[in-house]
Amino acid sequence: MNALVYKSTGSWYVVKTAGGETFNARIKGIFKIGELHSTNPLAVGDHVEIEFEDDTNGKTAVINFIADRKNYIARSSPKHKMQHHIIASNLDQVILFATLKDPKTSTGFLDRFLVAAEAYHVPPVIVFNKADIYREKEIKLFERINKVYSAIGYRIILSSVKDSTGMDEVKELLIGKTTLLSGHSGVGKSSFINAIFPEINLKTQEVSGWSGKGLHTTTFAEMFDIPAGGKIIDTPGIREFGVIDIEKPELSHYFPEMRKVLPGCQFNNCLHINEPDCAVKDAVAEGKIAEDRYVSYYNILTSMDEAY
Repeated sequence: MNALVYKSTGSWYVVKTAGGETFNARIKGIFKIGELHSTNPLAVGDHVEIEFEDDTNGKTAVINFIADRKNYIARSSPKHKMQHHIIASNLDQVILFATLKDPKTSTGFLDRFLVAAEAYHVPPVIVFNKADIYREKEIKLFERINKVYSAIGYRIILSSVKDSTGMDEVKELLIGKTTLLSGHSGVGKSSFINAIFPEINLKTQEVSGWSGKGLHTTTFAEMFDIPAGGKIIDTPGIREFGVIDIEKPELSHYFPEMRKVLPGCQFNNCLHINEPDCAVKDAVAEGKIAEDRYVSYYNILTSMDEAY
């Protein structure tokens, strides 16, 4: 029987059939998906085949096959830096929730996430939430970020649950699509979803007052059906996003503004640091590539596996 993985707890999974029946399921044996070394062989969004366990009267099932994924989003495992942790699979888009206050999302975090979205072929949208608490400093920062990322081609939305800013725009994006929701803890993604889809009723919790850090409210990745059609995948808040499975000469290919000028570099494997006749460095000097984006590129590059 075919089913779709709706929730992963690490050892058990909640799967749903095309007929809408849900079952608790576990993996049979050890799965190896190609050459992918992952800390989680199954992810929310995976299409699987299940069979019922004989001694449970059809109450629990065993997963014995995983269908090929059209795409996925992965990061390095927090505990095993050289292994993947697949966040979700078979996505139409990812919405990255960010905030400029309580807590503040750095552009470095945004850029790492965007690199992964580009690498795994998942169209990204960035939602800057909690606009109602922004003051002049945050508004000016948003305007600068919006100018840079919109010019690259990324869709940027300013949102607020309190004054309904951006609510309809995000809701329209979600209908009819499978969407991964991600971001730091405390950026308000669960509150936002509850406001536009109250029947889903995601758990929420305030940002820690003493640290300014968001508190984890989602323990495991879980998918929800949208009444008007489509699915959203809510995920635990991410403190850091480690880029994995990308070699150094490939990194600039996942910065769209760099990708446009790469043919102008003298060397095919140019790292855009010390090489002569580098079109990327020239574009930065001419203001065609934002200096902050180049700094993010450099920081990601230097943090990658030095074994390359």
